[in-house]
This record gives sequence, structure tokens and C-alpha cells, in this order.
Amino acid sequence: MSRDLVPEDIYEYTELRDVAVSPDGGRVAFVAHEFDESEDRRRAGLFVAPTDGSREPHRLTRASDANSPTWGPDGDRLGFLAARERDAELAVGPEETGSDGNDDEDETENGEAAGDGGNDEPRSQVWVFDLDRGGDARQVTDREEGVRGFDWGPDGERIVVDARDPTDEQAERLAERRDDGPIEVERLNHKADGVGWLDDVTAYLFVVDVATREATRLNDAYGAGATEALIGMQPDWGPDGRIAFVANHGEDPDDSGEYHLFTIDPDGSGKRRLSDGTVLCTQPAWSPDGDRLACVVRDPPMNWYRPAEVYVAEDVEAGRFGSVSSDLDRTVSLAGSPFWTGEDIVVAPVGDGARTRLVRCHAAPDGGPAERVFSAQGASRSMTAVDGAPGAVVAALTSSDAPADLYAVDLDSSVGADATFDDTTVRITALNESLLEDRALPDHRRVEYENGDGDIIEAIAFLPPEFDPDDPDPHPTVAWIHGGPMSYDAPRFTLARGVFTAAGYVVLCPNYRGSTSYGREFSETLRGSRGELETDDVTSGVADLVSRGWADPDRLFLTGFSYGGITSAHVVTRDDRFAAAAPEHGIYDFRSNFGTDDNHLWHAAEFGLPWENPDTYRDQRQQAGRPRQTRRLPGRTSRRRRSRAGHPPAGDAAGVVRASRPDDGRGARGRRPIVGNLPLQLSYHLDSVSARRVGGSSA
Repeated sequence: MSRDLVPEDIYEYTELRDVAVSPDGGRVAFVAHEFDESEDRRRAGLFVAPTDGSREPHRLTRASDANSPTWGPDGDRLGFLAARERDAELAVGPEETGSDGNDDEDETENGEAAGDGGNDEPRSQVWVFDLDRGGDARQVTDREEGVRGFDWGPDGERIVVDARDPTDEQAERLAERRDDGPIEVERLNHKADGVGWLDDVTAYLFVVDVATREATRLNDAYGAGATEALIGMQPDWGPDGRIAFVANHGEDPDDSGEYHLFTIDPDGSGKRRLSDGTVLCTQPAWSPDGDRLACVVRDPPMNWYRPAEVYVAEDVEAGRFGSVSSDLDRTVSLAGSPFWTGEDIVVAPVGDGARTRLVRCHAAPDGGPAERVFSAQGASRSMTAVDGAPGAVVAALTSSDAPADLYAVDLDSSVGADATFDDTTVRITALNESLLEDRALPDHRRVEYENGDGDIIEAIAFLPPEFDPDDPDPHPTVAWIHGGPMSYDAPRFTLARGVFTAAGYVVLCPNYRGSTSYGREFSETLRGSRGELETDDVTSGVADLVSRGWADPDRLFLTGFSYGGITSAHVVTRDDRFAAAAPEHGIYDFRSNFGTDDNHLWHAAEFGLPWENPDTYRDQRQQAGRPRQTRRLPGRTSRRRRSRAGHPPAGDAAGVVRASRPDDGRGARGRRPIVGNLPLQLSYHLDSVSARRVGGSSA
């Protein structure tokens, strides 16, 4: 007999993250997030599995977190980033020279590296497993500020790393700051969401000898730009020996959203800029022959509604730089990376009609238009991660009733459009099989409805187990609004939605105007506007479910995170049909927010400057207002949450009720949230204002 999913199942749940296919396509490395109940935190483990599904995954890391797995060129070594205790080889014996190849990195009297400010927490460094020999990983870098990204050289003897490199004076200021000293920022960009307060320390690319750990700084390859603190330089070392990276090397990089594509020789000479125009380039990837680079481009940089496209550049003077996916009118998925499966073939994940799927792009000038592939994925599955090599493509695929697992995917067009999912995939992992084998899991339906303007809007409705959409009983319903707004909801599994549906709720996820998987025109409809369009699309979707008999009009609820929080507030100031709403981390006064967060370039591009367009910003504030209709939740306290850094400032969330999980006998403070935001806590306070189950208080 099956039982319901409950919030505590998070501690048995495994969430698939980074994916990296070996150069020969025979193995895949991946990161899986697991949840430590004793510390109530996520833990990131590194695993390796054969892509033919012949063996279960093998765990490589156990004692510490790991991320960014990257294969060496021969596939015998696997590098990754981890903040581990210092390698014993470095901790004993005579002191080595500094990590930049010089011995001028002084240590304090107590042995702490300058700039640590007494903070003995390890920094993220590059570690390498020798998979042929076995044994624990070996630490390759020892940067005092850690490493943000890296890649292998084609000889397998060197790596290139992206790392901050403070001067002695900057290191002293950082030490004071980390010891609760004053924070002084003179940059236009003074903070970044999830990163914290910024500083004037410059990051560079370093070429590091793997055997000796000696490093050489490439002085012309430095990080700069409005987005640099968030995404870094993303180095990619090509097979011909040149290194690609992204940065803004303009006159005032903090005041521009541009991010350009560069290449440089490993000795630091011969820097070239391959991109032209006003663009934002990310995720560079070399072709197998090293003649060309694929990357993701936004043009213009701050119009996030316009589809991000796959571009190809030639690493020659005045070479070609242009889109190979523009004819699709679909965006590369957020944080999606292109990869090469042949000399002229680039594959990329795109948002396409409320799901993420793969497209094949032709890099040759006469290669023809981009084409959708892997039709056997169907409309009921989405993709959360993907990587590939000429020998294999591995994707993390999910549906409403199946968490993401890895599958080797056959993109060969000869398979035929009528091939089934099982015909075209090999399952590699079954990460949550034991957890879910006796659980009641949600179903979903794609629903289309007409909004107030007569437009057709699509939403994903996640349905409770045993719910019959053809012969329904009205259920309590949660409208769950995605963030962005330049994003989209897809039919994928999340534990939070599974908890809600198991508790008897229908969960409606509307892809309102501004969502990005339906093409430029649909997405750009929202540009320059806030409140009216999204509100209409959300309330029209809820009304549609009521008319279908799926939703109980007396038990309607609303939530969302970030822009979903903004839209939640918009909705409840206009519509009183909802019994309760929980907007989280929204921004409700764009004028006061301007310049106090990291979104000023985006908002200036969309709305202009607040002192030049005061009416626009005043209108936005009046439209959002405060959620006057929101009911204070019984037995809970209202509080403001201080964000780590970035948006929104704490004051912007004032007046919005945020319910905390009640004390459950584990102490006065209770537990910290068991997921990254509010979703599983909502299962508690939504129950407090509605029947606990369908059909009554005890049903």
C-alpha cells in the first residue's frame, strides 16, 4: 500500500545536478545533492557511472562537498572543485612557494594565509582523482581566495583556473572585513545576489602545472564586468592550445551588461576578442578540431525576454561570429551550455513549449537551420542537465512522477520520429528508486485557457494521486508562480510539489506572459510592464480550474519566490478569491530598490532611470503595493528575512507575511528550512487555513 510524500522525505531524497561526459563517451560524472538531517543542510557528492548502464554509479566523494566535475583529456583523471581540508601533502613537509609561482605570499604569525582574516574555513580548490590508480583525490591548487572555475589543457599536464588575486593591501582589507570590520565599496556594482558585498579584487586566469602546482598568471586574461562576480570567466582550453574565456574589458565594465568572448595563448600572449557588437557571451565550448568556439549569446545583453542563442565564432582575425539557432525562436535554457558532438554539430538545451529539450545546430556556414531532436522525449518529460561528447549524450530527464535520472540519449536521426523513449535511451541511474517505490506520486496535465485579453495561456497542473480530471471532485488548489519572470515551468518532479499533491492539493503552475519557452513575441509582451498581464494570466488560470471542477473556489492559495513573490503580491492586491498567499523574496518598490541591489542595469534597460522616469517607477510601486488581502496566518509570527546579499533588500519585503515552521519539539528555534526557500514549510501553514485533506478536516 502506497503512502504519501511528507516533508521529512527530504532526508531520503537525492537531487541530480552537474553532469560531465568523458571524452570518449564511456563514462559520466555527476553531482548529486543529498540532505543531512543532523546538520539540516545539503551535501553534494561526486559519482561516476558507465554510460551503457552496465553498473550502478560509484561514489567518489564522501567526506566533503564537490562540484564542477571536469574530465582530463584522456579520461583517466577527473578534476572537481571542493572546499576540503588541506591536502596532507601540502600540510606537512617544507613550505612550498606561493600559488602564483612566487614566494611573496606571506603568512601571519599563526600560520593563516594573508587575507583569511582568521577564518579557517577551507576555500574551494581544484582536486583531481586518478581513476586508473585509485585512491583519494589530490589537491592541485592552493589559492588563498579559492578557485571559481577551471579546465584541463590538451596535454593533461596543466590546468587553467579562474581565481581572485588580491594585492597585499587588498588582502589586509579583506582580513579586516572578515573580522567584522567596515565594508567600503567604491564600485558601481556593490553586491551580487548569493555572492555578497563586492570589492575591487581582480580575478585572473592562471595556468597551473598539475604535478608541481606551479602557477603562471595570465595578466591580460582578467575578470571584469557587471556579471563577473556571478558567472566568472568560464575558461575553456581548446585542443589547439588556446584558452577561451569571457569578460568585459571595456572602459567602464561595471556600467555595461556586455560580456565578450576572448582567446589567449597559455603563455599569456596573443589575446583576441572574437565577439562583436553589444552582446553578452557565456559558456564557451571548443569544437573538436579547435578551430571554432560555440557559446551562448544574449543580444542585447539586458533584454532577458529575448531568446538566448547559440553562436559560433572562428578563432581567426575578423572571423565569423553569428547565431546558428536564430531560426528556432527559442531560448537556450537558463545556465544551459552548448557542446559538440561532431566537427560541425553543436547540441544545446532549449526551452520549447514548457519543457527543456535538445536541438542540433549546424556550425558550417551552409549547414542548414537548427533542428529539434530526440522527439521520443515527448511533452511529458523535461531536462534538467545535459552534456555530451562525440561518443555519447547524457541527459537528466524528469517528469511529474519521476525525479531526474541520467539517461544516455540517442540523437541519431535514423532512429525515426516514431521511436519510443525506451528505443532511444539507456537508463544510467535510479537515484530515488527506494524512496519512491511505495509513495503516492503526482500526475500532471497541460491545460490551456483564455486570459482576459483573449490570449491562450498554457499551464502545468500537478494533480493529486488518484485524482480523476474527467470526473473530478473540487480540490484545494495552490497557484505556484515561477520566478524570473524570464523562466518557465515544465512537467518535472519536485519534492515540494509532491508533498502538496500528496496532501490533496492541485498545484497550478501558469506560464504567464513573459515566460521564455514560447518564443520572443510571447516573452517580450511583458517587457516594460509589471502587474496587469501576469495577474490576469494567473487569475484566469485559477478560474479555469474552478470551471473544470478541479479547484475548490473556497480553498484557493497563492505563492511564489522572487518574481513569483512579486506576482503573488500583485494578484492579492487585485483579487480577493484567495484564502491565503505567501509571497516570498519579492520586490515591491522598484524605485527604492534601484541601486541597492544588483539589478540596476536590467531595470534601467527596461524602465529607464528612476530620476528620468519617476512616473514609471511610481506606477510600479502603486501596482505592487502590499498584499492587503493576505490573511495573517494563525499561530505563526510575521517576520522579515534578511537576505544573504543582493536582492531584495530586507525593507522591500516589509508587510508581507512570511510564516515560519512551528516548533516541533526540537528546541525553541525549531529547524532551519529543509529546502532552499519556503515550499515545504507551506505544507504546514496552508493546512492551517484550509481543510487538511480533501473533503473535510479529517478526510
